[in-house]
Parts: sequence; structure tokens; C-alpha cells
Amino acid sequence: MMALTHFDAEGHAHMVDVSDKPSTAREARASGWVKMSPETLEMITERRAKKGDVSGVARLAGIMGAKRTSDLIPLCHPLPITKVTVDIYPDPSLPGLQVVATVKTAGQTGVEMEALTAVSTACLTIYDMVKAVQKDMEIGGIQLLFKDGGKSGRYEAER
Repeated sequence: MMALTHFDAEGHAHMVDVSDKPSTAREARASGWVKMSPETLEMITERRAKKGDVSGVARLAGIMGAKRTSDLIPLCHPLPITKVTVDIYPDPSLPGLQVVATVKTAGQTGVEMEALTAVSTACLTIYDMVKAVQKDMEIGGIQLLFKDGGKSGRYEAER
């Protein structure tokens, strides 16, 4: 098992020193979902939500979440993010919305946390926008699907 890098020799939390690491292309993709009733999903896909375009607002919130990750997660480095995409798909079999975020940078540390934060923020925004209609929605499945770049190389989640 690998050592936890966010702790020093005495067990105190600290920000990892990445100053000697080379800057490389980095990418991460994460996903999650918001489960809801078929009626709520229909309201969203037909754009009848009183607060407006649920998917459009959630997409912007996810992008903003990725950009603000270091403000939310104490030991994350602020990164020069070069690209964020947040895709939101209706999934009648859930029923609900699937959220997938991809984040890219060229830097000394990865963007996994930024991709996960983008998904989490988008899912929370979906909940916020339609909670007046359905309070028992469920948010879940938030996971890293893919990362590439850096010393640890490529990772792909098993399907």
C-alpha cells in the first residue's frame, strides 16, 4: 500500500510539495447521478422547472466548482485549469440525470479532485433547482472514471 502523501512523518496534515515535479498534461473524468421520479425527470427534460434550465445551470455550477476546488478542499493545490466540460444526460432507467465531468491542465499535480468536485457541485445544483417538487431525490455514484498524467500514469475505473 502506498504511503499517504498528505501527512508528514509526525502524522500532521500538510500540503504536498510539488515544486520539483515536472509539469505534464493531466486529465481526469468523474461521474455521478441524481435519482428522481420519472415525473421530475420529465419536468426537467421538458424545461418546465420554475427555476429555469436545470441542466444548463448545473453545468455552469459544475464548471465553477472545478475552478474553486482548492477553496473547498483544504490540501488541494490551486491549479491553472485549461478545460472543464460537464455533460448531463437524462437516464430514464435510473430514472434521473447522469453527470460526467472532464478536467484538463498542464501542471505538477492532477485534476482528479477538480473533476469530482465538478460532478458533486452539478449534482447538488440539480437537487437545489427541483427540491421544491421532490425532496427525496438521491445523489450517488460519484467516482473517478479516468485519470492520466503524472508519476502514477493512467487509471481507468473498472466497468
